[in-house]
Amino acid sequence: MSHQLTRRQILHLATASAAGLGLAACGSGGSAGGTDGADGDSGKITVWSWTTAAEALRGVVPSFERDNPGIEVDVQDVGNPAIWDKITVGLASGGKGLADVLHIGVDYLPGYLEKFPDGLADLSRLGADRHKDAFVDGLWPTVMGKDRAVHALPWEVNPLGLFYRHDYFEKAGVDPASVTSWDDLIAAGPKIRAATGAQLLGLDKPGTTQDMDFFQNLMQLQGAFYFDAEGRVTLASPQAVQALTVIKRLNDAGLLADTAGQGTWKRLVGQGKLATAPYPAWAIEYLATKFPAQSGKWRVMQPPAAVPGGGRGAVVNSTYLTVPATSKRRKAAWRFIEYALTKPTEINRMFASGGVFPALRTAYADPRFSAPHPFYGGQQVLRSFVTSLDSGSGATNFTGDYSRALKLAADAQSQVLIKGADPAGALKAAAGQLARQTGRQQAA
Repeated sequence: MSHQLTRRQILHLATASAAGLGLAACGSGGSAGGTDGADGDSGKITVWSWTTAAEALRGVVPSFERDNPGIEVDVQDVGNPAIWDKITVGLASGGKGLADVLHIGVDYLPGYLEKFPDGLADLSRLGADRHKDAFVDGLWPTVMGKDRAVHALPWEVNPLGLFYRHDYFEKAGVDPASVTSWDDLIAAGPKIRAATGAQLLGLDKPGTTQDMDFFQNLMQLQGAFYFDAEGRVTLASPQAVQALTVIKRLNDAGLLADTAGQGTWKRLVGQGKLATAPYPAWAIEYLATKFPAQSGKWRVMQPPAAVPGGGRGAVVNSTYLTVPATSKRRKAAWRFIEYALTKPTEINRMFASGGVFPALRTAYADPRFSAPHPFYGGQQVLRSFVTSLDSGSGATNFTGDYSRALKLAADAQSQVLIKGADPAGALKAAAGQLARQTGRQQAA
């Protein structure tokens, strides 16, 4: 068992510490307010990101500095998860020590806006509102604080897809076009397993890694999540019950492999033991890089609907660039964000460098999004994800209590998969616990 604090535990501890120190992390008098910041529009700004995304941002710097004389940009690869610890502790301590531009994931941004309402700069007054319609659906509500101001711009978007072994489907006589819902895929699963020996997909059944992406994706396909737009608990909603019921049906039919243990999923895919991978767009290059021997055998389709006739598009996660309110060069920082994220040339330069699927709509006119991919048998895989974005996706409200919801949902899923618990009963109990732990109301 790891003895390291998770970044979400750090968020809870930092918030509690801030309150204990009298820093007023919440409320209109929040500690990280803009009183210590300034609207400087020149000088050196620092940017915090991680790994390939940081390298991609560095690729924008030469053209930005050329077009914006007087501003120097230093992009720092803080690392992941270290970046979350630094941002959380920085906001909890009144914004001290933070960079001028912060790269933040959707699972943290709502929590920061909720717990530190004055911690991130108001970008509406710098012109952010004019870009509202520039990005794919479902992202803009995430950047809005309770003050109805914009506090970030979307960068990365990850639409959901279903990667599948084309050769397995062909061998089993399953037409991918006939698979429009998980009901269809569950019905086809025994044929695929009989013909190939492969199970449909893998999941960490005991929940040692809180393997909840698939459960979340099934909810998101139905326009639902752990919380609704008002922050009420929806963990026991009909959509959540349907999601966990699909998972139970897969398990009961012997179509769900157990991927508990480090490296198990990768090993099973490498051995050809899994026929599908319900993953978002980031997996395009991951599969191609990690499993080159399987080139030509994989394809991508829109994710099957969680209910027959239901939606087949979902944005499962996203990332954003924002400015802390305490930055001394807020205008300069905003100019860099706007330059990097609203210009197709620059956003696609970053996409080519780091594989960060852009949220900017105008980026998709670039020929690269229609190019055939050899690993996927010449399929235009990027275009398939762009098409899925056209089907629309509602906003996902992670809130500041996402980590609590994740833990309780993971426990409920494990009860269903290991002990045969009823999905509705397990989720009802989990939702009750979540409401009590957070003080949130349950949605009707």
